[in-house]
Amino acid sequence: MNGRVIAHRYELSALIGQGGMGQVWTAYDGRLDRRVAVKLLRPDHMAAATAADEMRRRFVRECRVTAQVSHPGLVTVHDAGSDDDDLYLVMQYVEGADLADHLAEHDPYPWEWAVSVAAQLCAVLGAVHAVPIVHRDLKPRNVMVKPDGTVTVLDLGVASVIDRDTTRLTHTGSPIGSPAYMAPEQAMGGAVGPYTDLYALGVLLHELLSGNVPFAGSTALGVLHRHLYEPPLPVRQLRPEVPEPLEALVLRLLAKDPEHRPSGAQEVYEALAPLLPARGAPTGPLDPTRPFLRPHAPWPDRVSAAPPPPLAPPSAPAPKPDVAAAVDEVKRLLGEGSITRAVDILGGILPAAASEHGEHSPVVRILRKQYAATLMDDGQYRRALPELRRLADDRTAEAGPADPQSLQFRHDAAVCLEQLGRPAAALAEYRAVLPFYETADHDRALQVRHRIGHLLLAVGDHTAAQQQFRSLLYDAERAYGPYHQLPAELRRALERQQQFRTG
Repeated sequence: MNGRVIAHRYELSALIGQGGMGQVWTAYDGRLDRRVAVKLLRPDHMAAATAADEMRRRFVRECRVTAQVSHPGLVTVHDAGSDDDDLYLVMQYVEGADLADHLAEHDPYPWEWAVSVAAQLCAVLGAVHAVPIVHRDLKPRNVMVKPDGTVTVLDLGVASVIDRDTTRLTHTGSPIGSPAYMAPEQAMGGAVGPYTDLYALGVLLHELLSGNVPFAGSTALGVLHRHLYEPPLPVRQLRPEVPEPLEALVLRLLAKDPEHRPSGAQEVYEALAPLLPARGAPTGPLDPTRPFLRPHAPWPDRVSAAPPPPLAPPSAPAPKPDVAAAVDEVKRLLGEGSITRAVDILGGILPAAASEHGEHSPVVRILRKQYAATLMDDGQYRRALPELRRLADDRTAEAGPADPQSLQFRHDAAVCLEQLGRPAAALAEYRAVLPFYETADHDRALQVRHRIGHLLLAVGDHTAAQQQFRSLLYDAERAYGPYHQLPAELRRALERQQQFRTG
């Protein structure tokens, strides 16, 4: 494959990583004359043939969403698409060592280094979760330590494509990910959220401090069973010099119930901050304390000669938008798949349309509905949620809570809450709309019950989730037959829960 050209532009050079999901190559970008990293995935190796095309579409969408996240701790995404049977992701080439190799070369790993790595990862996760995106596969092999000591997170967005609805996309129905770093709710196939990444951060931090992951085993199932049912060994029993507050933080991150973990990456960072090193001299190359010892210092032995960019001329005041022309432009952009540009235009013309036609006018409601739907398509759930709630309140006031459009807005709000990592709130919203769907839309009712089951797993109520899945399986088989996709997925989920209980 050496010498293969991807998308008539990226010439593969050397294989630098390989796993069950694909390969990573260094490559040469012939158009911009630069070295890049190219990740190749084979959908047909990961999914049933009927799902491979869906995975391709999802992959491109997820890469487009993740490319919107800008943070110095994230690898830059340059390009994504499909080439023959492969999906490809073109990324910034990151110089340095991955965290697994860095740990292996420094045994024992200084606890100050572990704190510095974790603090930098909190900054990355805070930016990622704000989108919201869940990494789903945070582990040392997906973290690079650069020569200036900063860490860079890789594979953002790729794991979400592979891991979402895994029982539908994989041959076996097994959850995809790295068992050693997998949170209990992810192992059980439940809904994931920022709390899932925090658990993985706890595993990673435990490994840096102790030299080993908290739960190991000879089989993936055995490892996942330990995640679900065994308490982790406190790290001070292995390394007494580790500060007590750091040990307590690791144990909180490794809580089985997401509600017992820290509320977010910001809280974890605040707990780590008092343990960060004071300013001083780094101990050598690839020292992850360097960003705290010498903030914003240049890389060792490097001087940037690039001139500063020229200042942009002041822009003229924007003209009053033409609502009708903007609507036509949005339709064109959506037809071309340019969702992000469509979002910007819709968000810009809504205030003008409300001023011209009135907030409750039909044209404004149509625009707001399109805006909310486009935000969801673009993965901007945090911005979509208040729009959907406003639409739901207005429609419910006019037509009542059982109105199909009112229910759709509330259902979409529940989807946003789930994607934002608020499982309890999403659970309440789904439960609120379920009675109306059970009397009017049987198929949607079954779908909502399915999401409720996954959310029950996410909040740690495994017994209720099992009851939900068993009841849903009975009704789904009656509605669709035993060989339909939904009953088949439910049987796999129940079998997986049974396996975990029996070990």
